[in-house]
Amino acid sequence: MVALSIATPLARHLHRHLIKQTRGQRMIPVRRCNLTVCSSKYVLSALHPMWQGPLVAPGGNRQSPIDIRVRKSVFDPHLMPLIPEYDPRTCSQVWNNGYSFLVEYNDTTDKSIDFLFPVIHSALKGGPLEDVFRLCQFHFHWGESNAWGSEHTVDRRLFPAELHMVHWNSNKYKLFEEAVMEENGLAVIGVFLKIGKRHEGLQKLVDVLPAVRHKDSVVEFTRFDPACLLPANIDDYWTYAGSLTTPPLTEAVTWIIMKQPIEVSHEQLAVFRSLLFTSAEEEVQKSMVNNFRVQQPLKGRTVRSSFTPFLKEEHHGKAPHTGH
Repeated sequence: MVALSIATPLARHLHRHLIKQTRGQRMIPVRRCNLTVCSSKYVLSALHPMWQGPLVAPGGNRQSPIDIRVRKSVFDPHLMPLIPEYDPRTCSQVWNNGYSFLVEYNDTTDKSIDFLFPVIHSALKGGPLEDVFRLCQFHFHWGESNAWGSEHTVDRRLFPAELHMVHWNSNKYKLFEEAVMEENGLAVIGVFLKIGKRHEGLQKLVDVLPAVRHKDSVVEFTRFDPACLLPANIDDYWTYAGSLTTPPLTEAVTWIIMKQPIEVSHEQLAVFRSLLFTSAEEEVQKSMVNNFRVQQPLKGRTVRSSFTPFLKEEHHGKAPHTGH
């Protein structure tokens, strides 16, 4: 998942430093490791240059992603419905950061002095959250084929891709850069993607991706409602305490994994796979595929569910969630 937000120049510099690419290293696509809990040095080094340096996870007991074992999840009747309050006007740009593409949102804490044009934000509350969390970006992880690509799995089932909507706790912290290092700092919604019909909401984003094919390319992207990427049923989800899935791997994340996937077409995912890990100036160009972290041990954590898995039927045939 979770790639760091680039809401400020400082964050952008930090993130680019963390994922600076290593020239001349061969990329070997693999996915076998996500079928079992694995921390193989070979597999990690094969995925992306970001994983070839020392990996130090603070604490190391709440790392992500994980395999969600449905029968071992615990129904929690106190889990509330999620309340996304997204405003399309906060969408600003798309950036290829060399590991994924990030759709960024204005999450500034600046106060407006003009009552006619107040500062607006996109936020998330409810569910397992006690505070309000502000959306700063969303991104995806995907594989080189439709057989794998998601970071999380459900009873070891792999999905072709996974969406991560990254929010930070604006009640407790003033900046994303502060929240990312602290307890209860982040909340990330994970949504699985499966192959099916074309997703009309996603298509607006797919249409601009050729403009950010290379690393470090940026394109303006406005008035996109991220709620259109949520499934019709957002009441059924799993939640657990975890971490970022890219360095610095801080254990600041409340994960909220949607039970219901969204459908996208093979052609739409093919555009994802046409992107590059590399900049235009690099001699060897590398396809942006298999940009996931291997799965991590649960280490005694409890995965809670907002639904009773064997009594409640999955909802079908609803329109995509529209927010507000």
